[in-house]
Amino acid sequence: MKRSMKLLALAASCLALLAGGCGPSADQKTAPKALALNTEAAAPVSHATKDGKAPVVYMTRDISPEGLMAVYKAMGWTPTGKVGVKLSTGEPPASHYLDPNLIKDLVHEVNGTIVECNTAYGGARASTAMHKQVAADHGFTAIADVDIQDEDGSMALPVANGYHLKENYVGSHFANYDSYLVLSHFKGHTSAGFGGAIKNISIGFGSSEGKSWIHTAATSRTGIRPPKQDDFLESMADAAKSVSDYLGGGERIAYVNVMNNLSVDCDCNGHPAAPEMADVGILASTDPVALDQACINLVYSAPDSAALIERIESRNGLHTLEAAERNGLGSRTYQLVEL
Repeated sequence: MKRSMKLLALAASCLALLAGGCGPSADQKTAPKALALNTEAAAPVSHATKDGKAPVVYMTRDISPEGLMAVYKAMGWTPTGKVGVKLSTGEPPASHYLDPNLIKDLVHEVNGTIVECNTAYGGARASTAMHKQVAADHGFTAIADVDIQDEDGSMALPVANGYHLKENYVGSHFANYDSYLVLSHFKGHTSAGFGGAIKNISIGFGSSEGKSWIHTAATSRTGIRPPKQDDFLESMADAAKSVSDYLGGGERIAYVNVMNNLSVDCDCNGHPAAPEMADVGILASTDPVALDQACINLVYSAPDSAALIERIESRNGLHTLEAAERNGLGSRTYQLVEL
């Protein structure tokens, strides 16, 4: 009863503000002691401001190719050189990956190549040949060229002042692109609690060995042996920051989150739970922390989000935002501009 009342109070707080795979370890199944503190901070820490200094998150309720193009153009960000479009190709047979028909016009707008990396946990995308077949089966090769970036191994990105990582391992083809547009399906995640922009540029950009490196908080490149939960979340923040730093301190990368098919499970799960909350919209920003925080606030404000909130809190998922803000990846305070 106390927990239900707490969630209701928090949802009310969020409404007021906004009006202006990988199996879990024992640590991941049990909420850390700091969870209650993070839960209280879920929405109030980040809120719409009017001072013009906070990063802007643009939003549309129109989940369509036109709506996607509108939020992208609202950012005012222009890629330079060769453009990679990072997304998840989705694990078969039934994951909720982004519909190629939704993103096709935008991919063509930036003359982008779809980029991905192989998995570290088996499945249908564990090798390049299999992964390319999945990309074709899911309709991505029909709209653009697809590059599996770790087809030829990894490259290391330095991590400055990391929590756990000193190097982050991405696909060796990562350096072949000058700019990146990151298209993320925002949803839950078995290990991280939620997956959005930060997860997509950390685990998502990680080569197969890089995924293991992040999932083990820099203790293994060859398997996933989950560490303490917060160490894993902080390792995601480390990896994400290294990607942003490499791309001109974030100048050559921009982010779009699509909030539909809001399952508690990730697109790396080929048998995800059915979504229990309604679709929300599409959000975009040049700040990945602000973008993910805005999506979190929208989840907490939704009347049908109890299952997704439980998934986020049971994995202490909000700590990813705390760690990413603390290491300078972005800001949890933002301006929300609805188109």
